Amino acid sequence: ILLFAVSLVFFSITERFRTYAMLVGMQGVLLFGISFSLLKEINTLNLIFIVAETLVFKAFIIPWLLYRLIKRTKTARVHKGALPAFYSMLLVIVAMLVSVVLTSVLQDSSVDNFFLAISIFAMLTGMILITTHKRIFSHMIGFLIIENAVFLFSIAAGSEMPMLINTAI
Repeated sequence: ILLFAVSLVFFSITERFRTYAMLVGMQGVLLFGISFSLLKEINTLNLIFIVAETLVFKAFIIPWLLYRLIKRTKTARVHKGALPAFYSMLLVIVAMLVSVVLTSVLQDSSVDNFFLAISIFAMLTGMILITTHKRIFSHMIGFLIIENAVFLFSIAAGSEMPMLINTAI
């Protein structure tokens, strides 16, 4: 989960779309590891859902489609008018602090606070990426980060009904 948070900071400073695609794939692998390690009981249906939604789609298919899109559109870098990487990193660090403060205020015994903090951080990072970049590719990456945040939030809140959460995702 800490590597996932580090990847969010790295999203803020990178300027190449190929790196974005690689980071999205890495986040898919990390989400698979996180969700697999949290399985309370390993049954075939749960395992198939987790492998399909994290490894197959998030780690392989989506990055492959992003690489194809980069090659087809011949765009390699973030728009020059985007917020500079230093300021973007500062915004992401502020988002990290805001997520920690929000998590400490919203403490609940049924929700894993660590996963909640990282999911709020991921959601804020995705919104920062969407609002500070001009190209639609960056917006798409921001929405993928927000989708990963929703996945992490479902892990934080969904330990009671994992099959229902997996089906919803």
